[in-house]
Amino acid sequence: MKAIILAAGRGSRMMNLTEDRPKCLVEFKGKTLLDWQLGAISAVGINEVGIVTGYKRDLIAERGSAEFNNPAWAETNMVASLERAAAWLESDVCLVSYSDIFYEAQALRLLSATPADLAITYDPLWLEAWQRRFEDPLSDAESFRFGQDGSVLEIGNKAERIEDIQGQYMGLLRIAPQGWREIQRVLNQLSHGDRAKIHMTGLLQRVATAGVRKVMAVAYAGEWGEIDSASDLAAYVDRPTAARRTPSG
Repeated sequence: MKAIILAAGRGSRMMNLTEDRPKCLVEFKGKTLLDWQLGAISAVGINEVGIVTGYKRDLIAERGSAEFNNPAWAETNMVASLERAAAWLESDVCLVSYSDIFYEAQALRLLSATPADLAITYDPLWLEAWQRRFEDPLSDAESFRFGQDGSVLEIGNKAERIEDIQGQYMGLLRIAPQGWREIQRVLNQLSHGDRAKIHMTGLLQRVATAGVRKVMAVAYAGEWGEIDSASDLAAYVDRPTAARRTPSG
């Protein structure tokens, strides 16, 4: 099993914090987001880590076992960055992490333990964090519904009611070679322009709707967060932790 960190973007909403560094090098609680991710990956025994670089690539190119560069990082999204690591995805199970999040190793343990070809973690206790980050949580929260078998039914759409949101996607994925082949099949149906611009949740929705392979949802209620803006840093630093528990299953 290998790990891939998608670290090509700048994170323009971070303003001056990313003027001289990629978003993953922003510090949170005394260490960079990238160090949070690498620490969690190491804790679960994964030694091969590929980093997809782009903005200020020279600052992080040597932090992993391999570099996959996305020179078109400014014009493309996460999916285009993921495709740069196709050689790994075709040959081994990969745990994929966004680079603007922090989380505990347990999130990766849960993903590595599932036999699914495609799986994502989600936070069932998402609302408290979104209330801290946004005056109106629905201004940013996306739809997320899964079926009785745990497979994703809807993800990434505009949500109208909090009651309809069963959790929030975290930016952590498990992709086995069979799952990657299905992702490629779905992507190959898109125009060149749509393929370059599609967001990860849009891709996951298309895969789920196609019905060829399920995208399984894995609950994780441990500590984690996404840092989209400078204000998020304060929101998570001040966040109470007593209510959050990692599922034992």
